[in-house]
Amino acid sequence: MGDGRGPKLAVLELTAEERETLQGLARRPKTAQALALRARIVLACAGGLSNSEVSRQLGVSLPTVGKWRKRFVDHGVDGLRDEARPGAPRKITDAQVEAVIVTTLEHAPANKDTHWSTRSMAKAVGLNQTAVSRIWRAFGLKPHLVDTWKLSTDPLFIDKVRDIVGLYLDPPQGAMVLAVDEKSQIQALDRTAPMLPMMPGTPGRTTHDYTRHGTTSLFAALDVATGTVIGQTHRKHRHQEFLRFLKTIDKATPPEVDLHLVLDNYGTHKTPQIHQWLVRHPRFHLHFTPTYSSWLNIVERWFAELTNRKLRRSAHRSVTALEADVNTWIQAWNADPKPFIWTKTADNILETLAVYCQRINDSQH
Repeated sequence: MGDGRGPKLAVLELTAEERETLQGLARRPKTAQALALRARIVLACAGGLSNSEVSRQLGVSLPTVGKWRKRFVDHGVDGLRDEARPGAPRKITDAQVEAVIVTTLEHAPANKDTHWSTRSMAKAVGLNQTAVSRIWRAFGLKPHLVDTWKLSTDPLFIDKVRDIVGLYLDPPQGAMVLAVDEKSQIQALDRTAPMLPMMPGTPGRTTHDYTRHGTTSLFAALDVATGTVIGQTHRKHRHQEFLRFLKTIDKATPPEVDLHLVLDNYGTHKTPQIHQWLVRHPRFHLHFTPTYSSWLNIVERWFAELTNRKLRRSAHRSVTALEADVNTWIQAWNADPKPFIWTKTADNILETLAVYCQRINDSQH
């Protein structure tokens, strides 16, 4: 069978044992995908397809098909594995490495632990802990770590994503887009001893303990276009404080400009008093992020800058001193603002979430 491109190749024939081995490799569901692809190439060639037909069918380059076809003809199934590299002979075989990876990703420990340790994995696969640690490090596997995440249950999730991302990427003509949120419970902390300065070879050092002197909340509105910030500190974060902040935004922005505010679904943003004020100020347009989706509010990125560059190493003996320090830092930021550029389209975001949802469904079967 051929399509007229390139020399006609002899049919690649497999023994029953070779076919069974290749089919096992090709069915690998989660790991060793490079080896699985090579097995699928050989199986397709053995089915009578030309190299170019295999290339189109599997979506790989023509040279790749030719390479693995020849390697199989010359060396059999062992030829599909990576060639040995120069240097001292390896003490750990490809099969042992694959066993560690497959066991880590596809099996749970026999002792009912929630995750593998180097000790339990070493016992399971017959290697030492150092070898297991090196394999995990080489392949970026970290069984001891787990990230948290929450999928939005908002019935209008898609509509809200498209609305907010549309504001970031294509803001209305002659309007300002402001990302608004509160950073609550900022603590005025004073270390029990002064920070030791950085020295060559030694980082700055602080005591692990501190004294608390109260908390404040920062209301912030980030101008998405320029990166400038309208900030206001309050000891509480009720609807009364949010209303005062809206009035501050009103005074700090040109009166003829429409304002589009991106903010979350916090209850203080939706009280009757807030609604009545907004009715009297029609230039304010509120756009709420979906539930559990604070990552859509770009002001969170600015809060990270505030934390990393100011709050994490600061010491304050009173809430008043903390508030003054934060306000001074905001003034310095606004003297040389840096806008955060949003690059993901709504389609990009929704496609990524669809992949996550598919992975969740697959993991439950």
